[in-house]
Amino acid sequence: MTPGRRLYGVGVSPGIATGPSVVLRRDLPDVPDRVIPEDGVDAEVQRLRDALAVVRATLERLRARAEERVGPEEAKIFEAQLLMLEDRELLPAVERLIRENQLTAEQAFEFKSLEVRALWANSPSAQLRDKLGDLSGVLLRVLYQLLGRADEEQFQGVGRPAVIVTRELTPGLTLQFEREHVVGFVSEEGTRTSHAAILARSLGIPCVMGLAGALDEIPPGAELVIDGTRGTVLVGPSPDEIAEAQGFERRRHALREELERSLDQPAVTVDGEAVALRGNLDLPEELELLSRNGAEGVGLLRTEFLVVGRATLPHEDEQFDYFRRVARRLAGFPVTVRSYDVGGDKFPAAFRIPTEPNPFLGWRAVRVCLDRPDVFVPQLRALLRARLHGDVRLMLPLVVDVGEVVRARELIGQARAELRREGVPHADDLPVGVMIETPAAVVLADQLAATCDFFSVGTNDLTQYTLAIDRGNARLAERFSGYHPAVLRLLRQVAEVGRAARLPVSVCGELASEPLGVFLLLGLGYRELSVSPMALPVVRWLVRRLRVSQGMAGAEAACEASGPTEALAALETHLAGAIDLEVLDDGWLPRHRPSASLQGRRAPQAL
Repeated sequence: MTPGRRLYGVGVSPGIATGPSVVLRRDLPDVPDRVIPEDGVDAEVQRLRDALAVVRATLERLRARAEERVGPEEAKIFEAQLLMLEDRELLPAVERLIRENQLTAEQAFEFKSLEVRALWANSPSAQLRDKLGDLSGVLLRVLYQLLGRADEEQFQGVGRPAVIVTRELTPGLTLQFEREHVVGFVSEEGTRTSHAAILARSLGIPCVMGLAGALDEIPPGAELVIDGTRGTVLVGPSPDEIAEAQGFERRRHALREELERSLDQPAVTVDGEAVALRGNLDLPEELELLSRNGAEGVGLLRTEFLVVGRATLPHEDEQFDYFRRVARRLAGFPVTVRSYDVGGDKFPAAFRIPTEPNPFLGWRAVRVCLDRPDVFVPQLRALLRARLHGDVRLMLPLVVDVGEVVRARELIGQARAELRREGVPHADDLPVGVMIETPAAVVLADQLAATCDFFSVGTNDLTQYTLAIDRGNARLAERFSGYHPAVLRLLRQVAEVGRAARLPVSVCGELASEPLGVFLLLGLGYRELSVSPMALPVVRWLVRRLRVSQGMAGAEAACEASGPTEALAALETHLAGAIDLEVLDDGWLPRHRPSASLQGRRAPQAL
């Protein structure tokens, strides 16, 4: 029997779905070229404002629908689109085009929106790229309104459970259908942290994004099997393949039930070693999921969303409110806030800095904060205030020498003195930690340990700087591995320094969210892990089935391996003595992912 064609994208919402494809080509409508008379300019501007008001009302209804279906935190996703309708740069520019060039409202809005979209799409900022779906959703709704077309006309005819295939999944489209009408989503564009992906996860709908060529590869009405965990789409599957996928999903469902039963149980190994499981918090929308999955605090609270994509920097009070909310929601547990890690792939518009030829080795992270006290001190003030409401801590990214920690402590003192003079309630202390992300930080770890209160290892950047491989370079994706023995030996060295200095050491990089990585890190001596909210249940389940002695043997073999492939094989061999690898592989997090060079392409069935 002929097997189906397997396509690879990025899994952003777990689960398996089977159903016919409904292909939605949500292309921009044709906007006719037309010049309005000079005496019609005011009326045209008013027509634009009326259209924006209608779209704003539509988005408010969607926000209410989201709040009803997935909760208040997820509903805030629509605030991004609502803010775009009030943008103080975009909208005045559109009105100027109408007045100065006598363009129609739809021509002017399309021109400026596409200009912004091109800027965001080509930006090195991951946060800006994540907002492309929001921008596209607003653009389509406004154009449809101005052209007198109903957006909903595009979606008629979806009457049975189907898989929606589209170029770009927007938050509005994600909520467009009832759960009984849609079993999955496939999108050519999008990322795991996009708002549409977050909504799909909250709705429990499997979703694959980043599948280039999906509209050409998947014909309307084709039977599909999509795997939102592995990021695969099977087109035209055979009955055996459908049965196999359904078997996988049954095993996954059984494991999910087991994971849920483990949420209230302590993360303690079989031989009695307790492991603190904290969560990485990228966006406010993930706070509820993190709490629901049993996080013992936040090991990495990223703050870049506060500045990226905004024309102005956030006020101290805005930051204070957010930090306080997280601290109260996770009362009794630490909340570790990473200072602005701007630069590299995150360029906030508010900084107005020139593009650098090699931004990952340039002016970024702690360097920006120390050079711009006007940006850093308000954040420090917010942290000192928030610490009155919980165990809030500060973590400095990309530190490479002791002087950077000393200077940061001086600025904390400055912020504390200002608050005292102003009579603003605040804490007297603020624990300061260092992210170990470079070989330099590893080599100087003993000196850094004397200046700070804790370490946290960022394995993504540590791998990047150790192997001299850009982690975003698709051509080198097969060579980028956190399991390279050189990286593993550095991890071992940091753990040893932490033990000698009696300093808490955690890992907050991707390695801590992967089953093999958890096994490795326990063996190296780490007892605090900060993982993605989705990975918390499986990491807890895994920890409760492991013996540290097994992890130590696996870690030693991996550190002595000749390369990452051999290190992975060694870890698998030792882990197989503790758990059923097939159950784990088919149950929650895939241990192997296809090479980036295969993303969005057909691949042999064996892959």
